Amino acid sequence: MAVKVYIVYYSMYGHVEKLAEEIKKGAASVEGVEAKLWQVPETLPDEVLGKMSAPPKSDVPIITPNELSEADGFVFGFPTRFGMMAAQFKAFLDATGGLWRTQQLAGKPAGIFYSTGSQGGGQETTALTAITQLVHHGMIFVPIGYTFGAGMFEMEKVKGGSPYGAGTYAGDGSRQPSELELEQAFHQGKYIATITKKLKQAA
Repeated sequence: MAVKVYIVYYSMYGHVEKLAEEIKKGAASVEGVEAKLWQVPETLPDEVLGKMSAPPKSDVPIITPNELSEADGFVFGFPTRFGMMAAQFKAFLDATGGLWRTQQLAGKPAGIFYSTGSQGGGQETTALTAITQLVHHGMIFVPIGYTFGAGMFEMEKVKGGSPYGAGTYAGDGSRQPSELELEQAFHQGKYIATITKKLKQAA
């Protein structure tokens, strides 16, 4: 039976989605792992999104809270809003009370990735504050630490991400994830998929 890793994200302008696609590729590169992309529901009306110049959403399916229970492991992604996860993702997690009551996600590994507007915009605080959501579900937070090697110490080029997980900088919205940021995202997907597989085999 395949090990299921769900990459669940919210992306308003596409930066988080690009990281999610690479994370999926990384997870799917592990033998016996089935990786799937999911979006969480949008909470803003189309009129507001239009005023914010948000592009149309992709055709990645929208997940419901109960569908989380089908996965063996997760990688959750979101842009930051004032140093914390975007409200759209928080609203989705707020709807997982039924899973929390029955502890259906307890013991399952989960990683985090993110996008911020600037270098001081919450690359670490966004991940750090998101861990509280995992804790209440009894999930196992899987940081990438420094397993990405030399790429973690890049100083000549602007690079998002941290030991908490992959990341990118959106700037004014025009900057797209760099090649190194995408490589780190691929690494994160592969790393978490490998751990998820080991945990399932040991169960």
